[in-house]
Amino acid sequence: MVMKKIESPLDRYGLETEGSLNYMKEAKKHLPGGVAANIKHFAPYPIVMKEGRGAWLKDVDNHWYVDYLMGYGALALGHAHAKIRHAIADQIFCDGTCLFGTPHQLEVEFAKAIKRYYPSIQKLRYTNSGTEATQLAIRLAQVFTGKRKVAKCEGHYHGGYKEMLYSINPSLDEAGEIEIPLPVPESADVKVDGNEPYILPFNHIEGIEHLITTHHSDLAAVIIEPIQAGYIMADQTYIDRLRQLTLTYGIVLIFDEVKTGFRSALGGAQEKYGIEPDLTTLGKVIGGGFPIGLVGGKKDILDVSSPSRGADVFEAGEKGQGSAKDILFHSGTYNGHPTILAAGLATINEMEQAYAKVLDITTSLREGIETLAKSVGLPVTTYGAGSIFNVIWKKDCKLKHYRDLQKTNTKMRKELDFALLQAGVYTKPLNRYSISAAHGKEELDFTLKAYEKAFHQLKGGARFS
Repeated sequence: MVMKKIESPLDRYGLETEGSLNYMKEAKKHLPGGVAANIKHFAPYPIVMKEGRGAWLKDVDNHWYVDYLMGYGALALGHAHAKIRHAIADQIFCDGTCLFGTPHQLEVEFAKAIKRYYPSIQKLRYTNSGTEATQLAIRLAQVFTGKRKVAKCEGHYHGGYKEMLYSINPSLDEAGEIEIPLPVPESADVKVDGNEPYILPFNHIEGIEHLITTHHSDLAAVIIEPIQAGYIMADQTYIDRLRQLTLTYGIVLIFDEVKTGFRSALGGAQEKYGIEPDLTTLGKVIGGGFPIGLVGGKKDILDVSSPSRGADVFEAGEKGQGSAKDILFHSGTYNGHPTILAAGLATINEMEQAYAKVLDITTSLREGIETLAKSVGLPVTTYGAGSIFNVIWKKDCKLKHYRDLQKTNTKMRKELDFALLQAGVYTKPLNRYSISAAHGKEELDFTLKAYEKAFHQLKGGARFS
């Protein structure tokens, strides 16, 4: 008897995305791997988009998708929102330029808007990305405390620079014991050589107590995603204890809220937990789809970068200016870019009005997915906070940290993602969902119909345990 091969969603992928395949073949001649950033790649090849409108994307094969990637969460209002377009045009028309290269009024106006929602931020500095923001936050903490070592949590991502590319998603056989994780390199240029960060266990109180009390004398900062990847919540008791320990030992606590700012709540995860970190990093949403980041926090820490304290590297040697070594040098041609701040202000102002609706859509979508999965007997649930969530394939799933995530059925989750792509629902396979103000009832109904189709397709294949 010859068994008929069951067609999987991946089998049809190449038939329906021929334009993307051809583009990627050409792109590989010019770009490493055919992509401008590693995160844009997925096997067998990514879908190439050519248009975005509201909550929708169109690919080079002219297929439309409801977009749940939303620029990895950056597009809180959706694609090409009218308020953002008008804000950009008004800024350039009224100011007559898109770049001053000098202080300008939007720098303070935007800072005031941020501080309304983040009371922990007394002063702030602009950067060009979330990655730059976390890097600057660590430098500020090191100069302020006079110490060099940093601790990060296992499973957390803080940007693509080598100092933090450890233990983001290591295999469990390399990661060590859960209470004392090992530093595992996550890039070819990263080594375990004594300069690596200490690795903290997430949601494990005894583990952080041991590491911080042991190493506090050389520990400048603890940097953490208070909600891992935007959807795995820290326990309140864990966050509270972490705050107590860092205060006791004079360690700077950095909340990396690049993903969670204006998403887990308008005031970020620190609003949800009622915790004031020493430093906060923000990005993504606050740029309205344009590159931005910022570091904000206690004025005494931020002021170590104040140019009024001494010379900078371009003034060194000037009489009476002091030495460049007297301050932390931080600069960037595009920091506080007026066009981007205009887009960010428009985003924040609109989110103040739209956030409740975004939460309603997010809740309805999550409940709809879980109800459909239960109706067909599939072990699918959702995890998240605010307008971010992820879809998890595992029976009786309880996510506390990345190790739990590694035990889920990522093979079936990926098949689900490819089935959804063919039904017109887009996110990068295995990625989280970010809901925008552009998502409404039409997108909700469309998505749940796509899920219903995909669930029945996968249930019929019966390839999961």
